[in-house]
Amino acid sequence: MGFFESDVKFGSQELIHAIVPLLKLLCLTIFGILLAHPRTQIVPRSTFKLLSKLVFALFLPCTIFIHLGESVSVQNLALWWFIPVNVVISTVFGCLLGLLVAVICRPPPEFFRFTVIVTGFGNTGNLVMAIVGSVCHDTDNSFGLDCQATGTAYVSLAQWVSVLLVYTLVYHMMEPPMEYYEVVEEEDDGEIEIVHENLPVNDLSRPLLHEAEWPGMDDKETVHCKTPFIARVFANVSDFSETSLPDPDLLQDGREHERPRSPKSIRCLAEPRMVRKIRIVAEQTPVQHILQPPTIATFLALVIGMVPFLKSIVYGDDAPLSFLTDSLDIVAGAMVPSVMLVLGGMIAEGPNESRLGIRTTIGILVARLLVLPTLGIGVVLLADKMNLLIHGDRMFQFVLLLQYTTPSAILFGAIASLRGYAVSEASAILFWQHVVALFSLSMYSVIYFKLLLIE
Repeated sequence: MGFFESDVKFGSQELIHAIVPLLKLLCLTIFGILLAHPRTQIVPRSTFKLLSKLVFALFLPCTIFIHLGESVSVQNLALWWFIPVNVVISTVFGCLLGLLVAVICRPPPEFFRFTVIVTGFGNTGNLVMAIVGSVCHDTDNSFGLDCQATGTAYVSLAQWVSVLLVYTLVYHMMEPPMEYYEVVEEEDDGEIEIVHENLPVNDLSRPLLHEAEWPGMDDKETVHCKTPFIARVFANVSDFSETSLPDPDLLQDGREHERPRSPKSIRCLAEPRMVRKIRIVAEQTPVQHILQPPTIATFLALVIGMVPFLKSIVYGDDAPLSFLTDSLDIVAGAMVPSVMLVLGGMIAEGPNESRLGIRTTIGILVARLLVLPTLGIGVVLLADKMNLLIHGDRMFQFVLLLQYTTPSAILFGAIASLRGYAVSEASAILFWQHVVALFSLSMYSVIYFKLLLIE
């Protein structure tokens, strides 16, 4: 059966199956808003922050380990190759739309890159997993008995690519622009000193946003995370002298402005200039931080799930360690409500002030939540026609489509705070995206169920 082929009419029962899961998530989000609203303050912000850490360190890893390890195998992993590829494709299309928005809507120059990347990078983790969990909650769901296990496995696999993109593409795209800094040449030694200008400080009073998806990211601050590091390495301002390029040996010790005194630095002189610049940037990219509880759980689930002997010990009703997986499964049940409660708490804080402008904000909302899902339907349809997808697996196609439909990743709040760039703008655009997504997700869910209707 092809993507659009179905012998079943889309009736009222199918419409209910499409809408009810999102209504459940909406109720949980409203509960979070009521509990965290400043006028009620039934639950303080610190409690939501702790709940977010529990999701990150316990509930989400348990969910990934249980369902991914149970579903994965060497044969399945070979069939799932299009999931991480689709994450990259959705990001590329999103960034192209963001570039179009930036050209047409003309945001302030310092927010040009922010407009591009915030449109391009969506939430392919917690929110998609919550939607899948809600859809699969009923036993009579349209995706079969293995709905929860397979859906969670697909989302977990996509998270690997998403996290890698966060600490490479997103991290560097969120680099503070050179407009925030003043370049001063030191006459005595020829070195370049970059001084931060006295710009208005962003409102950092929204810690829940910074902790809502990847707690502890603010603690990953490095010497150069709040500086235009790539611009300094590649721009012409670094060409005043050979010593103006930061030496990687000194960067590791935090002694950027000292003269190279180690023989290790001599090897830099023998390298081509461009190769040296690329190496310096690569060494300052914090990819080591991808090893966090969710990604570790994914790695363990993949290793155990693909080794039949280990899988027989851990997974299954007759497995010796079935008591352990049952315990983890009980804990994993708290993941979906906790994610939506934290999201409600974040929305309850309201939008921050933004200098993006109304036109740019609306452009981002339309491009991310309305145009990109339409492009996603075309991509998944084309992939299905080319036989790149698993034949007859509607959950596989549903997860692929959701990757184009979700709002921007909440992780942008933490990245913006970490890099000291567009903090209030990230808060504002994430707020409005999640408000509008309540309606756009409902609309596209009906469309997706219509396209993926199962007998």
